[in-house]
Amino acid sequence: MRWAVILAGGSGSRFWPLSTPASPKQLLPLAGPQSTAEQAVARLEGLVPKERILVVAGDGIASRLRDLLGLPADNVLVEPRAASTGPALVWATHEAGRRDPEAEILSLHADWLIRESESFRHSASQALATAVRHRRLVTVGIVPSRPDTGFGYIVPGNALDEVARTVVRFTEKPNAATALDLMASGAYWNSGLFAWTAGSLLEEVKRHAPEMAPHLGRLESGDVAGFFAALTPVSIDIGVLERSSAVAVVPGRFTWDDVGTWDALPRVRRRDSNGNVAVGPVFLSEAEDCVVWSSGVPIVVDGVKDLVVVHANGRILVMSRRRAADLKSVLDQLPPEVRDVP
Repeated sequence: MRWAVILAGGSGSRFWPLSTPASPKQLLPLAGPQSTAEQAVARLEGLVPKERILVVAGDGIASRLRDLLGLPADNVLVEPRAASTGPALVWATHEAGRRDPEAEILSLHADWLIRESESFRHSASQALATAVRHRRLVTVGIVPSRPDTGFGYIVPGNALDEVARTVVRFTEKPNAATALDLMASGAYWNSGLFAWTAGSLLEEVKRHAPEMAPHLGRLESGDVAGFFAALTPVSIDIGVLERSSAVAVVPGRFTWDDVGTWDALPRVRRRDSNGNVAVGPVFLSEAEDCVVWSSGVPIVVDGVKDLVVVHANGRILVMSRRRAADLKSVLDQLPPEVRDVP
């Protein structure tokens, strides 16, 4: 009865120029020799069989994902349009429930780094068991290792059992001072790893998500395109989880990172003695704490600190690591002939 939904949408613009719409972040070997999408499927081995793994992606990469991941063709669900995580997960959950009315569903993203696979599977199993036992939507929380302002936080409440707790509130991307206060109060990072039964999620959507609820009948009749055309895009967090009182959190006992920007690579790749991460033909001299990635052209970096230097797809990027999270806004200011890589 266990199913998994892997969200593989998004263009990964914060990894420009390496990440492109045709070859986005989730298809790239950012954290090792395999793509993060391949790692996501491998991590589910022994927990969810391949024939019950659904992947949601855009049309531009769906065929590549089918080949790369070795899934049945009808297990890669192609979104009619990008409409955030809410519609994608509602559709995939409905599809799992159509194929298996008793479906218990684990939702994850294709672009995470998780090092301890066995611990991941243990926490995921606890989340699924909690979803069934308490008929709740369950999120897996990670104990923060730093006051990261780019992550969401979960404030836990009363104990439901020896593992699960209720959720008092979600706090999205707080400032540094608030993040420190949240850490001190015992808040978790919101990993985005969720568990629910098909019936529970759809019932909470009907109660709390006016962006999607009026259009569920289109899914029932098989009109997926009509469902996506009619709804208002909304994330599953805002549309359902933050509005529902039927949410629980279980702790995740594994290292988790969403590898969101170039600045994340030193957390997930080996660094040299000066704190640099270098991929490809890169030559470093008196450089410190730099991220340098070359897709083929030799790069020489000398006497600098805290830079991101990337050569890929005929483009060169040089920026401060401190500004890596702002790369998307930088791209918005570029002329199309520079921004849009071949």
